[in-house]
Amino acid sequence: MPKRKHVKIHGHRVSYLAEGEGSPVVLIHGVTGTCDQWAPVADLLSERCSVVAPDLLGHGQSAKPRGDYSLGAYASGIRDLMVGLGHERVTVVGHSLGGGIAMQFAYQFPERCQRLVLVASGGLGQEVHPVLRAATLPGSELLLPLIAGAHVYNTGAAVAGLIERAGLRAGPDIAEMVRGYGSLADADTRRAFVHTLRSVVDPMGQRVNATDRLYLAAGMPALIVWGRRDRVIPVSHASVAERGMPGSRLEIFERSGHFPQLDDPLRFSRLLADFVESTDPADLTADSLRERVLAGSPGR
Repeated sequence: MPKRKHVKIHGHRVSYLAEGEGSPVVLIHGVTGTCDQWAPVADLLSERCSVVAPDLLGHGQSAKPRGDYSLGAYASGIRDLMVGLGHERVTVVGHSLGGGIAMQFAYQFPERCQRLVLVASGGLGQEVHPVLRAATLPGSELLLPLIAGAHVYNTGAAVAGLIERAGLRAGPDIAEMVRGYGSLADADTRRAFVHTLRSVVDPMGQRVNATDRLYLAAGMPALIVWGRRDRVIPVSHASVAERGMPGSRLEIFERSGHFPQLDDPLRFSRLLADFVESTDPADLTADSLRERVLAGSPGR
């Protein structure tokens, strides 16, 4: 299994899983998630790649400072972690919020991004689950301690258990929702959650949209993975990403929801490893990015 390690970046503790040798791949989780959501995939993928899966700041065992929880700050944090670990260029894989961070990483640091993989990614349309929209409302900070209380957490875990005892499969969506609620019982985590969510979502839905910049990924190998039954971010957003990045690959997991990597880690890890091994890494520079920005600007 991947080993959990810790490092200090800018004075803040960053916890991460690391294992394997070969082409470096960084796996970025979503909001209220942790690197443990990647553990089954990281274990399998490490047979063919060098895998790093961090707990983002404000999540899991990483520090939860009062600070910047924007996509740009997270992307810079991923860059700094990779520099600290000696990985000059990486394949960046992002799930949900992590997809937005992955796109931001590719945009901010094109010379460090070999490939881009989006998994049920945010940042590709306005639609998002109503619970996430509600969590951005004014005063939500006062209600979250009630939502994240032990009673609600235990009730959610009990419901998941009843589903499984009835012979049905609760699935990773319910399990991860319960874990996510549980993490918000901690005040520092809750504060980071609110800051993070409000940076990308408002009561109307997702307010950060990368579709007008997807053309910047031209020439970068891109893979898009989605679950057909996703109720958090609709699968229709996958087609938006595919159209915006000509030459990208789209893989739909028909029986999966918002966590295809947990629903079928074997299929996911094989798909990702094959993608890495069958594509040549992008070789983009700041100058080439500048040329694309100017060429793609309105009026040019």
